[in-house]
Amino acid sequence: MKTLQIGDLKVKYPIVQGGMGVGVSLSGLAGAVANQGGIGVISAVAIGLIHNELEGNVKKRNREGFRLEIRKAREISPNGVIGANIMLAVTDFDALFKIALDEKLDIVFIGAGLLIKKPESVTLDEFLNTKTKIVPKISSARAANLIFKSWDEKFNRIPDAVVIEGVKAGGHLGFKKNQVVGKHETLEEILEGTKEIIKPYEEKYNIKVPIIVGGGIYDGYDIYNIMQKGADGVKMGTRFVTTEECDADIAFKIQYIKAKEEDVTIIDSPVGLPGRAIENDFIREVRAGVKKPVNCKYKCLKTCDYTKVSYCIAEALCNAAIGDLKNGFAFTGSNAFLADKIETVPEIFEKLKSEYQLSQKIIKKSKKELIVK
Repeated sequence: MKTLQIGDLKVKYPIVQGGMGVGVSLSGLAGAVANQGGIGVISAVAIGLIHNELEGNVKKRNREGFRLEIRKAREISPNGVIGANIMLAVTDFDALFKIALDEKLDIVFIGAGLLIKKPESVTLDEFLNTKTKIVPKISSARAANLIFKSWDEKFNRIPDAVVIEGVKAGGHLGFKKNQVVGKHETLEEILEGTKEIIKPYEEKYNIKVPIIVGGGIYDGYDIYNIMQKGADGVKMGTRFVTTEECDADIAFKIQYIKAKEEDVTIIDSPVGLPGRAIENDFIREVRAGVKKPVNCKYKCLKTCDYTKVSYCIAEALCNAAIGDLKNGFAFTGSNAFLADKIETVPEIFEKLKSEYQLSQKIIKKSKKELIVK
């Protein structure tokens, strides 16, 4: 595989491990992926619910837990590329973004909203001159246009890279439900449209803006195919859940291993977004109208009205991550049912590389046969 170059940041393999919350991808998984030459990503959402051993309220524990996970990941992989996924929709986004820059993370991925203004927690100089790469996540070329146009006009700079998440991604999705279950743009179509949008900005600033693509990317064949279509890298979350190094409880991972294709379902999240998850009793009960007790420990999402929701999404995801699937559920990408055993991150990387190389050989052989004919 070719390397992934983001400005002056060179990544050995073009593989970004998806940031999965709550508590699924923390320092353990991120450090392991970084050690293999990919980008290891800590999910910054609601870490305080996981780190309940820390003092203070949940928001304080979020901040201290995030800082702790970054430093632990650095200990695991002192020379690897470590990043974080921070949701713009969380109420403590600004504080978490500031910590990411202060801790000198290599890269920050910003999803669940469009980053079109400077976070209030940092100065303009910090925002413009940080060595931390700032990478927004989008689900359409239109979103790319809004972000790049805004950055160009307000900051006289553009994002360091961009991540496209298609409808086959896991967790909350940046699409309307009818787009997820009905007709929708393919990853290839969104990729092509995004390339057209950012090309003039690349020319203006004389830089290459890598496009990383995620949603349904599971093996080395998928990586090869999408990179042949023009992607510079891939984002993979589901593939790394069933690893020894994944930070979630074994019960969470077994949900993936036991899942059949029909168990991967689309739910209506209480925060007003469709989400992809593995069907279980908790989801069936909510769908049947059962209202779960809501004990809002802090208003984690800006759009959530905890007085009206049927359950707390953060608490449900946290419960699942620590193994309590009776009171929660597992978010997943579309390919969870492909998992059949627990592996190590090094084993996954070896498989991805061999599958990628096999794809190259098959394509070369096919082209050679066509030439002969």
